[in-house]
Amino acid sequence: MSLQKPLAIALASLTLLFTSRVQADGLKPEEMIKYRKAAYNFMAWNMGKIKGSLEGNFNKDAVANAAGAIAAVANSGMGALYAPGTDQNIGNEKTRLKSEFFKEPEKVREIAMNFNKQANELVKVAASGDAGAVQTQFAKLGDACKACHERYRAK
Repeated sequence: MSLQKPLAIALASLTLLFTSRVQADGLKPEEMIKYRKAAYNFMAWNMGKIKGSLEGNFNKDAVANAAGAIAAVANSGMGALYAPGTDQNIGNEKTRLKSEFFKEPEKVREIAMNFNKQANELVKVAASGDAGAVQTQFAKLGDACKACHERYRAK
C-alpha cells in the first residue's frame, strides 16, 4: 500500500491544526517566528528527500509524498505568521527576516503566489513519475524559494 494517501490525510490534518492555531487570538510574535521556522525546516527536509532521489535511485512514491508535504505547507496560510515585529529576534527565537518584507507587500504577495504555484505544480509533475520533469519543476520551485531568500532573508 502506498504511503501517499495516509501521508496526505496526516498532512491535511496538521495543516488544519496549524492554520487554526495561527488564526487563534493572542499568538505571540515569538510563536510566529517559531512556527514559520518549523514549517520551513519541514519543507527543507522534504526538498532534501526529492534532491536525494533525483541524485540517486529515483523513487516516485517518495518524491510524490515529499512534494505533497511541501505543497501542504505552502498552502497552509503561512502568511499569518508574518506580523510587524517578527523581523526582530524575540527571546530565544531568532529570525533572518529583513524589515523590507513589510515595506513591499505586493512584491511579497507575487513571490509567495509563485512559490505556491510551483509547489502545487510539483505535486502534479511528481505524480507522473517522470524524473526529468520532476527535475525541471524542482528547479522552478528552488528558484521560487531563492526569489524570497535573496530579497527578504538576511545572510
